[in-house]
Amino acid sequence: MQDLLKQVSRSFYLTLRVLPRSINEQLSIAYLLARASDTVADTLLVEVGRRREALLQIRKSIQEACEGRKPLLPEFGELCETQKAVAHAGMPGERVLLENLGTILETLRGFSADDRLRIRKVLDTITHGQEMDLIRFGDATADRIIALETDEELDEYAYKVAGCVGEFWTLMCRAHVFPEAPLKDEELLADGIRFGKGLQLVNILRDLPDDLRQGRCYIPIERLSKHGLRPQDLLDADKIGSFRKLYDGYLKQTEEHLASGWRYTTSLPFREMRLRLACAWPLLIGLETVRELYHGNILDGHYHVRIPQSDTRWLILRSLALYPIPKAWNRLFEAIKDRSSS
Repeated sequence: MQDLLKQVSRSFYLTLRVLPRSINEQLSIAYLLARASDTVADTLLVEVGRRREALLQIRKSIQEACEGRKPLLPEFGELCETQKAVAHAGMPGERVLLENLGTILETLRGFSADDRLRIRKVLDTITHGQEMDLIRFGDATADRIIALETDEELDEYAYKVAGCVGEFWTLMCRAHVFPEAPLKDEELLADGIRFGKGLQLVNILRDLPDDLRQGRCYIPIERLSKHGLRPQDLLDADKIGSFRKLYDGYLKQTEEHLASGWRYTTSLPFREMRLRLACAWPLLIGLETVRELYHGNILDGHYHVRIPQSDTRWLILRSLALYPIPKAWNRLFEAIKDRSSS
């Protein structure tokens, strides 16, 4: 299972690997199932209706496993054949993930009833968000870009595919890691949701050029029109002058969500070093990504932001070195944020 996680989770594998043992397996299995449903939803070479059907089959199988029943496995057929072609292009993990879905679901079935209930709830929410995306962008192409209508739609999407994960993560930690810690649960849950939303907004703002070329625009029409822009205008790198203020506003909103995530992280019991590091690493990498996005032309199709592995290692090592010094460790987020405004 660890090898499969490493193949499909990329940088998030670091977070899963460092998690406390009491929640490591549950969160890893939930992640793999969410990644499997995402793989199905994003297999562009397969017709939308077939992808939606397979997504619903996965959701039903997850529900059956969470009820303690032996799940009926989906028939992927052409989806697996398509993933074999993708594997030849250097991405074998998704194919292996679909082929091992039965084993993953059996592991899920072995969890406690309470953990299965939590996992079912978060995966129901995620797969509904993925289904909503399939329906909304089903007919989208580079020549026919479909955009969200409002910021409310963007916020709903961010919650369904990521904010709910912060909620789930918090409930799992409360149950298994620090059940008796004197924390403000309402604030913790709210910050956990914003934590997840922030990470999703990083992905949306970073991947804007690729999404546009697939006909998907997550920047709402309502906001674009106020800046004299249409979704198709974002295919023109020369429009960055008109788009910059709007885009920077979304980067600022993302920073604020991530700041809530950092407040969440530093509010966790200090003795839970593994858990705090597991939260800190994606936040710090996300903030570094935002810092880079402030300085480039995101409308240029050749512009891609990826934090180098050397920078990621530096962030990890710095967080480890400073952990025994709480004041310095708590300043890590602000230190990166200050660099973005300099």
